[in-house]
Amino acid sequence: MAKAKKETKAVQDFSKYVRWFWIVFLGGVISLFLIFFLTSIFGDLPDHTVLENPKTHLATEIISSDGQTLGKFYLNDNRTPVNYSEFPQHLVDALIATEDVRFHEHSGIDARGTLRAIVTLGGGGGASTVSQQLAKQLFTGVASRSTFGRISQKIKEWIIATRLERQYTKEEIIAQYFNIYDFGNNADGIRSAARIYFGKEPKDLSIKESAMLVGMFKNSSLYNPRPERNPVGVKNRRNVVLAQMYKYDFITEAVKDSLQKTELDLNYSPESHREGIATYFRGYLDGFMKDWIKNNPKPDGTKWNLYNDGLKIYTTIDSRMQTYAENAVQQHMPKLQAEFFNQNTPQRNPTAPFLDLEKEEIDALLKRGMKQSERWRHMKYDLKKSNDEIIKSFNKPVKMTVFEWKDGKASEVDTLMKPIDSMRYYKSFLRTGMMSMNPQTGHVKAWVGGINYRHFQYDMVKQGKRQVGSTFKPFVYTAAIDQLHYSPCDEFPDVPFCIEANKFGNPEEWCPKNSNGDSDYGGTRTLKNALANSVNTVTAQLIDKVGPQTVVDLAKKLGIESEMLPVPSIALGTPDISVYEMVGAYSTFANQGVYTKPVMVTSIEDKNGTILYQFKPETRDVLSEETTYVAVKLMEGVTQIGSGARLRHSWARNRQEYKEVITGYPYELTNPIAGKTGTTQNQSDGWFMGMVPNLVTGVWVGAEDRAAHFKSITYGQGAAMALPIWGVYMKSCYEDEALDISKEDFKKPENLSINVDCSKHESTSDADEDQDENTPEDLDFG
Repeated sequence: MAKAKKETKAVQDFSKYVRWFWIVFLGGVISLFLIFFLTSIFGDLPDHTVLENPKTHLATEIISSDGQTLGKFYLNDNRTPVNYSEFPQHLVDALIATEDVRFHEHSGIDARGTLRAIVTLGGGGGASTVSQQLAKQLFTGVASRSTFGRISQKIKEWIIATRLERQYTKEEIIAQYFNIYDFGNNADGIRSAARIYFGKEPKDLSIKESAMLVGMFKNSSLYNPRPERNPVGVKNRRNVVLAQMYKYDFITEAVKDSLQKTELDLNYSPESHREGIATYFRGYLDGFMKDWIKNNPKPDGTKWNLYNDGLKIYTTIDSRMQTYAENAVQQHMPKLQAEFFNQNTPQRNPTAPFLDLEKEEIDALLKRGMKQSERWRHMKYDLKKSNDEIIKSFNKPVKMTVFEWKDGKASEVDTLMKPIDSMRYYKSFLRTGMMSMNPQTGHVKAWVGGINYRHFQYDMVKQGKRQVGSTFKPFVYTAAIDQLHYSPCDEFPDVPFCIEANKFGNPEEWCPKNSNGDSDYGGTRTLKNALANSVNTVTAQLIDKVGPQTVVDLAKKLGIESEMLPVPSIALGTPDISVYEMVGAYSTFANQGVYTKPVMVTSIEDKNGTILYQFKPETRDVLSEETTYVAVKLMEGVTQIGSGARLRHSWARNRQEYKEVITGYPYELTNPIAGKTGTTQNQSDGWFMGMVPNLVTGVWVGAEDRAAHFKSITYGQGAAMALPIWGVYMKSCYEDEALDISKEDFKKPENLSINVDCSKHESTSDADEDQDENTPEDLDFG
């Protein structure tokens, strides 16, 4: 009897457990039903369309012709998404091992992890899956501090996570998570993080680098690897990730132990609009894109957003050649600047950095500079200050960071200085503009608008225009060849020459002198020799024969858009012209008489790869093949017997100190090179235009104000200021055989009727006269 009662009680107890099981089970089902189908109590949740196209801000990417990222346009989000296929496997393994080891087993919610978190009150680790964390990043934001708010958000994350799992593959979820996360320091998404912290693309990350970045998912603000922030904490966190990878058999113990002993080995390369490669070109491109956006709306009529829509701009810039160009500037300019400072000490020049100006003129120049400054604009229009108040502020010392060349490199120094003194200081720096272009395609391969974009933002490639000096003379010679069929071997007397008043509309008689005055005259010169040595009297005779208007018309056909007065003095290069225009014009000579407008952008795509813009080449026939070939042979004389001959050997043998300060570069280029140096009045501007059959490059060097210049021609000529940059750049390009820069002869026309072989006219004395237009005779450039 007792036994029967025990059995009955056992059955009843079991039935109770079964009943409670079903209550709990059905309660759970009902709860899930309420959670997933009565979601309105938790606020709006993203529908199918929103889940398919989550709103994220994507930076516009600037891509070089060789497939490298030159930079980006963005405001707050420096994000460029990459596909899962571009991730190294160990990056994915690190994420799964650390954040969601059962990622491939669940459908958005890890039941075991959730139950563990509930039972241990979070002590056993978090329960959020990668899908939930992605849901939080994309749609739910920061949780409320209230208990209900936290519960509500967690439920939202569960709902959205399960929807994401139905909408996307596991690989797509991982890719989105890596792409959406903010790694700090403008490193939005894994691609920016890999580039900024290690200077790499994601596919090139090592195991320890991947582990560090995954470790930052815990808290990128706390685990900031920059030296001044928390490198020790970041290293410890990275080692935790490596331990997790070992724990789940993604790496061996030996690999874990080895990597945990290593340092972070950062290659921190911040990405901003004022840093990185091709900064001046990117500044130009910003304006180009804004103009394009004005005239090219989206299909729905709205405007593209340069900073958020994830456009891809494919450019003609070659990242390798751009780097070589920037390196050439950085190699030469500190040496030139050091000599400029040496010559402009207060003892040598009380009005430094200006020459030939009175105090009143300098004060007026600085006052004009004040009114053009950002400080004046801000105080005048934002702070509503009076002119007197603003002027006083320019004479009050303030803390500032200024540019300097230090140990031959661009640097910055913190100092206390009056803003007016900083203006004078910056006006003492020599600037540069450099552009390199393929003459056949018009593709601009390198663009350097100055010495440092952060401190000197005015672009001297396209914005700035300066007197071109003798680099204009080839246009005069070419007009004479085209109109009068002259040969490079034709001889002209080297004697004083004048163009009378009122001829060509010139009100006064014009009598140009050669660079060294009367001592330069005597005998005859071939046109080749005259151009190579920038003989002004011969150039004057040529423009007298063809007329200034003919030369102006030719220059305009060659792409010169700047104002040019048709007066005789134009022959010596009086017009202000940009480097951009000059390179385009000279490219016509290398392209057998066909002008090709410079091209910087080849195409623009939206984030889905749809082509929005594709450039169309703009070309026009300007000169015959024969005329351009003869002009090229004339300009080859500049690098054979003229001021450019130093490109062919180590030319400063007898002036060691000059060699050390200015160059010391043994270019020793042996291939055909055509070009022209240029030096303007008072040595304010130095130019060199150089070309080989498939590359034309122009370089200008000078200060912001023409009154700041070298006192003597020794350092102030184009051959010393600009030519060394061209030589260093070209030598680097030739050393990179993958670029395929031509070393061949310029193409000769089949039916050439003009004699270009002047060997019988050339003498030893010709080769000794390889001086620029104002070069002192005591320098040996042989």
